[in-house]
Amino acid sequence: MDQQRSEAFAEKLGSVLNGAGLAFMISIGHRTGLFDGLAGRVPSTSAEIASAAGLSERYVREWLGALTTGGVLEHDPETGSYWLPDEHAAWLTRAAAPNNFAVSMQWAAVLGGVEDRIVECFRRGGGVPYGEYHRFHEVMAEESEQSVVLPLLDRVLPLVEGLEERLHEGIRVLDVGCGSARALMTLASAFPRSRFAGLDLCEEAVESARRRAREQGLDNLKLEVRDVASLDETWSYDLVTAFDAIHDQARPQAVLDAVGRALAADGVFLMQDIRGSRHVHRNLDHPMAPFLYTISTMHCMSVSLAQEGEGLGTMWGEETARDMLASAGFESIRVERLPHDEMNDWFVCRKGAAA
Repeated sequence: MDQQRSEAFAEKLGSVLNGAGLAFMISIGHRTGLFDGLAGRVPSTSAEIASAAGLSERYVREWLGALTTGGVLEHDPETGSYWLPDEHAAWLTRAAAPNNFAVSMQWAAVLGGVEDRIVECFRRGGGVPYGEYHRFHEVMAEESEQSVVLPLLDRVLPLVEGLEERLHEGIRVLDVGCGSARALMTLASAFPRSRFAGLDLCEEAVESARRRAREQGLDNLKLEVRDVASLDETWSYDLVTAFDAIHDQARPQAVLDAVGRALAADGVFLMQDIRGSRHVHRNLDHPMAPFLYTISTMHCMSVSLAQEGEGLGTMWGEETARDMLASAGFESIRVERLPHDEMNDWFVCRKGAAA
């Protein structure tokens, strides 16, 4: 045995364990608003920080210890004060969106909540249904806010030439796997002449979205609980979108086939999905590959298998996506990358020969 290699690996495991702890603490800092309160604040004691946030000083003090020893916060032992450097705040506060890593740290707790069920699946097969994931749609909505909603008008729509003009004139739009429908609401508000529809399997998410749509007076938006794979409409929509949704589906090919049928002859399918390869060896240099395979094991693959689906998984890869899109009748498939969204590829697809 190479003793030096063994010891280096032990150090790596220690780093992983510390990272896991910091993920929980960063998630708590986000949910309690501690990072937002610390941003731009002068060095302060644990009592001052807790008082300003309306939180228990004892818990805040221990949290400060974790974040200081983890290199997130700075500390002056002589004054007992703590502060968040501006360089770190740029990645940890709500004002930092779409670059707020603290949003993604919440997945540690969400996925940890189903660990027992996942272990059972390892032994017996099957999957864990959506309903078992506490706070999933809440956290997913925050992720979507960063990667889709905030840049939607300025960065995403320009991927399709002339799309903004057509939306202003009035077209028919469908979002598959709409979840909380924040993207659809943004579009429906910005383009009142267009008609929007959203489909999702989760009744809780759809009903919550319906309430918000009514509050905003969006009468050009319709939301429905439905399996997209069963969609039987033809030539109905000028634009179909899918934001980080296809790889979760029980029958992804059937969903893409339905999308192809539902599009008008000159329609566009705009799909955001995970950047990666279906081949493990091609993901060795992917900076987020371990996290993405973990998400797949703990959620994306499992929720599909819970529906007796294919269990495609998060890392289905651009290769599989292209194969399935071609099988669904898309002749033109263009893959784009946006600076704000390092985790995903953006597919611009048409049934004709030019995208």
